[in-house]
Amino acid sequence: MTSPASGRPLRADALRNRAKVLAAAEEVFAVQGTSASTEEVARKAGVGIGTVFRHFPTKESLLEAVLVALLERLAEEAGELRSAGDAGAAFFGFFSRVVSQAAAKQAVTEALAEAGVDARAATGRAGPGLKAALGTLLERAQEAGAVRADVGPSEVMALLTGMSYAAGRAGARDDILKIAFDGLRPRPDEAGAEETSTEETSTE
Repeated sequence: MTSPASGRPLRADALRNRAKVLAAAEEVFAVQGTSASTEEVARKAGVGIGTVFRHFPTKESLLEAVLVALLERLAEEAGELRSAGDAGAAFFGFFSRVVSQAAAKQAVTEALAEAGVDARAATGRAGPGLKAALGTLLERAQEAGAVRADVGPSEVMALLTGMSYAAGRAGARDDILKIAFDGLRPRPDEAGAEETSTEETSTE
Protein backbone atom coordinates (compact mmCIF):
# COMPACT_ATOMS: atom_id res chain seq x y z
CA MET A 1 0.00 0.00 0.00
CA THR A 2 1.43 3.36 -1.07
CA SER A 3 0.58 6.95 -0.25
CA PRO A 4 -1.60 8.67 -2.91
CA ALA A 5 0.45 11.83 -2.52
CA SER A 6 4.06 10.58 -2.48
CA GLY A 7 3.77 7.10 -3.94
CA ARG A 8 5.90 5.78 -1.07
CA PRO A 9 4.91 2.75 1.05
CA LEU A 10 2.75 3.69 4.00
CA ARG A 11 4.11 3.35 7.54
CA ALA A 12 2.39 0.99 9.96
CA ASP A 13 0.60 3.82 11.76
CA ALA A 14 -0.56 5.29 8.46
CA LEU A 15 -1.90 1.89 7.39
CA ARG A 16 -3.82 1.66 10.67
CA ASN A 17 -5.30 5.12 10.15
CA ARG A 18 -6.31 4.25 6.59
CA ALA A 19 -8.04 1.09 7.80
CA LYS A 20 -9.85 3.07 10.52
CA VAL A 21 -11.04 5.65 8.01
CA LEU A 22 -12.22 2.98 5.58
CA ALA A 23 -14.10 1.06 8.28
CA ALA A 24 -15.70 4.27 9.53
CA ALA A 25 -16.69 5.25 5.99
CA GLU A 26 -18.41 1.91 5.40
CA GLU A 27 -20.41 2.32 8.60
CA VAL A 28 -21.28 5.97 8.06
CA PHE A 29 -22.35 5.49 4.44
CA ALA A 30 -24.38 2.40 5.36
CA VAL A 31 -26.30 4.28 8.06
CA GLN A 32 -26.50 7.82 6.67
CA GLY A 33 -26.19 7.19 2.94
CA THR A 34 -23.49 8.23 0.51
CA SER A 35 -24.38 11.91 0.97
CA ALA A 36 -22.78 11.81 4.44
CA SER A 37 -19.80 14.13 4.73
CA THR A 38 -16.14 13.21 5.00
CA GLU A 39 -16.11 15.22 8.22
CA GLU A 40 -18.58 12.73 9.69
CA VAL A 41 -16.33 9.89 8.56
CA ALA A 42 -13.36 11.55 10.26
CA ARG A 43 -15.31 11.93 13.51
CA LYS A 44 -16.39 8.29 13.40
CA ALA A 45 -12.81 7.17 12.76
CA GLY A 46 -11.44 9.39 15.54
CA VAL A 47 -9.00 11.17 13.22
CA GLY A 48 -8.64 14.66 11.81
CA ILE A 49 -10.12 15.55 8.43
CA GLY A 50 -6.57 16.05 7.16
CA THR A 51 -5.86 12.36 7.80
CA VAL A 52 -8.86 11.39 5.70
CA PHE A 53 -7.73 13.57 2.80
CA ARG A 54 -4.15 12.30 2.98
CA HIS A 55 -5.43 8.80 2.22
CA PHE A 56 -8.45 9.72 0.12
CA PRO A 57 -7.96 13.10 -1.61
CA THR A 58 -11.61 13.26 -2.74
CA LYS A 59 -14.88 11.86 -1.49
CA GLU A 60 -15.10 9.89 -4.75
CA SER A 61 -11.79 8.17 -4.01
CA LEU A 62 -13.13 7.25 -0.56
CA LEU A 63 -16.34 5.83 -2.06
CA GLU A 64 -14.29 3.90 -4.60
CA ALA A 65 -12.15 2.42 -1.83
CA VAL A 66 -15.28 1.39 0.10
CA LEU A 67 -16.64 -0.40 -2.97
CA VAL A 68 -13.34 -2.15 -3.69
CA ALA A 69 -13.08 -3.24 -0.04
CA LEU A 70 -16.57 -4.72 -0.21
CA LEU A 71 -15.79 -6.73 -3.35
CA GLU A 72 -12.44 -7.89 -1.99
CA ARG A 73 -14.07 -8.99 1.25
CA LEU A 74 -16.69 -10.98 -0.64
CA ALA A 75 -14.00 -12.61 -2.78
CA GLU A 76 -12.07 -13.53 0.36
CA GLU A 77 -15.19 -15.04 1.93
CA ALA A 78 -15.81 -17.07 -1.22
CA GLY A 79 -12.22 -18.29 -1.14
CA GLU A 80 -12.61 -19.46 2.44
CA LEU A 81 -15.74 -21.42 1.46
CA ARG A 82 -13.89 -23.48 -1.17
CA SER A 83 -13.05 -26.14 1.40
CA ALA A 84 -16.48 -26.17 3.07
CA GLY A 85 -17.83 -29.65 3.74
CA ASP A 86 -21.26 -28.88 2.27
CA ALA A 87 -20.51 -27.46 -1.17
CA GLY A 88 -24.18 -26.76 -1.93
CA ALA A 89 -24.75 -24.82 1.28
CA ALA A 90 -21.52 -22.88 0.65
CA PHE A 91 -22.64 -21.85 -2.85
CA PHE A 92 -26.19 -20.85 -1.95
CA GLY A 93 -25.11 -19.21 1.28
CA PHE A 94 -22.56 -17.08 -0.54
CA PHE A 95 -25.11 -16.19 -3.22
CA SER A 96 -27.42 -14.93 -0.46
CA ARG A 97 -24.54 -13.02 1.12
CA VAL A 98 -23.80 -11.14 -2.11
CA VAL A 99 -27.45 -10.24 -2.59
CA SER A 100 -27.69 -9.00 1.01
CA GLN A 101 -24.83 -6.58 0.30
CA ALA A 102 -26.47 -5.29 -2.88
CA ALA A 103 -28.07 -2.16 -1.43
CA ALA A 104 -24.78 -0.85 -0.03
CA LYS A 105 -22.92 -1.65 -3.26
CA GLN A 106 -25.58 -0.06 -5.43
CA ALA A 107 -25.71 3.12 -3.38
CA VAL A 108 -21.96 3.61 -3.69
CA THR A 109 -22.00 2.73 -7.40
CA GLU A 110 -24.72 5.29 -8.11
CA ALA A 111 -22.92 7.97 -6.10
CA LEU A 112 -19.78 7.36 -8.13
CA ALA A 113 -21.76 7.49 -11.38
CA GLU A 114 -23.25 10.85 -10.37
CA ALA A 115 -19.71 12.10 -9.86
CA GLY A 116 -18.71 10.87 -13.31
CA VAL A 117 -16.69 7.89 -12.05
CA ASP A 118 -17.04 4.55 -13.85
CA ALA A 119 -17.46 2.10 -10.97
CA ARG A 120 -16.78 -0.88 -13.23
CA ALA A 121 -13.39 0.51 -14.18
CA ALA A 122 -12.67 1.64 -10.64
CA THR A 123 -13.26 -1.86 -9.24
CA GLY A 124 -11.61 -3.70 -12.12
CA ARG A 125 -8.95 -5.26 -9.93
CA ALA A 126 -11.47 -6.65 -7.45
CA GLY A 127 -14.22 -7.93 -9.76
CA PRO A 128 -12.29 -10.76 -11.47
CA GLY A 129 -11.26 -12.26 -8.13
CA LEU A 130 -14.86 -12.39 -6.97
CA LYS A 131 -16.02 -13.94 -10.25
CA ALA A 132 -13.30 -16.60 -10.13
CA ALA A 133 -14.07 -17.50 -6.52
CA LEU A 134 -17.78 -17.78 -7.31
CA GLY A 135 -16.96 -20.01 -10.28
CA THR A 136 -15.08 -22.38 -8.00
CA LEU A 137 -18.01 -22.54 -5.56
CA LEU A 138 -20.34 -23.27 -8.48
CA GLU A 139 -18.13 -26.07 -9.78
CA ARG A 140 -17.92 -27.73 -6.37
CA ALA A 141 -21.68 -27.43 -5.88
CA GLN A 142 -22.29 -29.06 -9.25
CA GLU A 143 -19.89 -31.90 -8.45
CA ALA A 144 -21.87 -32.45 -5.24
CA GLY A 145 -25.14 -32.57 -7.21
CA ALA A 146 -26.52 -29.46 -5.52
CA VAL A 147 -26.65 -27.30 -8.67
CA ARG A 148 -27.82 -28.37 -12.13
CA ALA A 149 -25.01 -29.23 -14.51
CA ASP A 150 -26.19 -27.04 -17.42
CA VAL A 151 -25.63 -23.78 -15.52
CA GLY A 152 -22.37 -21.96 -16.19
CA PRO A 153 -20.57 -19.09 -14.44
CA SER A 154 -21.97 -16.53 -16.89
CA GLU A 155 -25.57 -17.60 -16.14
CA VAL A 156 -24.93 -17.47 -12.40
CA MET A 157 -23.35 -14.01 -12.66
CA ALA A 158 -26.29 -12.76 -14.75
CA LEU A 159 -28.77 -14.11 -12.21
CA LEU A 160 -26.74 -12.72 -9.33
CA THR A 161 -26.54 -9.30 -11.00
CA GLY A 162 -30.29 -9.22 -11.59
CA MET A 163 -31.10 -10.38 -8.07
CA SER A 164 -28.67 -7.86 -6.60
CA TYR A 165 -30.16 -5.02 -8.63
CA ALA A 166 -33.67 -5.93 -7.50
CA ALA A 167 -32.52 -6.27 -3.89
CA GLY A 168 -30.83 -2.88 -4.10
CA ARG A 169 -34.15 -1.34 -5.10
CA ALA A 170 -36.64 -3.29 -3.01
CA GLY A 171 -34.53 -5.17 -0.47
CA ALA A 172 -33.51 -8.82 -0.39
CA ARG A 173 -36.52 -11.13 -0.08
CA ASP A 174 -36.18 -14.74 1.03
CA ASP A 175 -39.13 -15.88 -1.09
CA ILE A 176 -37.57 -14.50 -4.27
CA LEU A 177 -34.22 -16.06 -3.40
CA LYS A 178 -35.97 -19.40 -2.87
CA ILE A 179 -37.48 -19.23 -6.35
CA ALA A 180 -34.07 -18.48 -7.86
CA PHE A 181 -32.45 -21.29 -5.91
CA ASP A 182 -35.15 -23.75 -7.00
CA GLY A 183 -34.27 -22.89 -10.59
CA LEU A 184 -30.58 -23.57 -9.97
CA ARG A 185 -31.08 -26.94 -8.30
CA PRO A 186 -31.28 -30.15 -10.38
CA ARG A 187 -34.81 -31.17 -11.39
CA PRO A 188 -36.09 -34.48 -9.97
CA ASP A 189 -36.00 -36.14 -13.41
CA GLU A 190 -32.38 -35.05 -13.88
CA ALA A 191 -31.36 -36.43 -10.50
CA GLY A 192 -33.09 -39.72 -11.29
CA ALA A 193 -31.41 -39.97 -14.67
CA GLU A 194 -28.02 -39.32 -13.10
CA GLU A 195 -28.57 -42.03 -10.49
CA THR A 196 -29.66 -44.51 -13.20
CA SER A 197 -26.59 -43.71 -15.26
CA THR A 198 -24.36 -44.26 -12.23
CA GLU A 199 -26.00 -47.60 -11.45
CA GLU A 200 -25.65 -48.79 -15.07
CA THR A 201 -21.98 -47.83 -15.09
CA SER A 202 -21.31 -49.71 -11.84
CA THR A 203 -22.93 -52.93 -13.17
CA GLU A 204 -20.97 -53.04 -16.42
